[in-house]
Amino acid sequence: MSQVEKLLKYQEADSRLLKVEQKLNSSDERKKYMQSRAYLNKAAEKLDQIEAKAKELKNAAERVNARYAELAETLKDFENLDELAGEGNALSFYKRSAQGLAEDLRALKAELNSLVTSMKEQAEEYQALKKSVIAAQKEYPVLQAAFKKYKDEVQREADGITAELKVLAKDIDGDVLKKYQAKRSERVFPILCKLKDDVCPMCGTSLSLAEREKLSGGQVIECENCHRFLYK
Repeated sequence: MSQVEKLLKYQEADSRLLKVEQKLNSSDERKKYMQSRAYLNKAAEKLDQIEAKAKELKNAAERVNARYAELAETLKDFENLDELAGEGNALSFYKRSAQGLAEDLRALKAELNSLVTSMKEQAEEYQALKKSVIAAQKEYPVLQAAFKKYKDEVQREADGITAELKVLAKDIDGDVLKKYQAKRSERVFPILCKLKDDVCPMCGTSLSLAEREKLSGGQVIECENCHRFLYK
């Protein structure tokens, strides 16, 4: 059996292994498991963010509330404007000051209401997310077990093909096999291709006369463009 025939036989078994790998990666079991894991990882970060934001809003509300109480207390000093004016102070001055304080109080009250609304929304979002996370945490072990079971089944199939490849590899030139495996790790497949009309069937690159002569002699060459093995 020639090196080309041995490589083709090796590649045929390798193609079956590739299909098994693809079957595992595209399985519903893996997709559901990976989605659940990703959700839980992101949800944990989101919960921390909501907690931090809620704390920030609470602190802001406390500051505004304290300022509101301070202004309200100051405004009490203006309850008896007639008496203040009677002491020789300008009534219009106190009125303007009182109006300014009242406007500041209204603005603070609006800001405080806005903060309270935001705090309520944050609390609702936190509770909803927490409920969702608890449900996902209960489901996660089930999805993980289902994926592991399927993965073990697929792995047994893959192990059988891998054992077959090890036997076939013994009859292939070491340097050639090393290059083949390097290409395989780069997800290049198929690696060994039959020349078609003096061009690479995968990328369409034309071969030089010298390269065609090598192939006529039964050798395997590499395509200059896609670096696949070519044979005739």
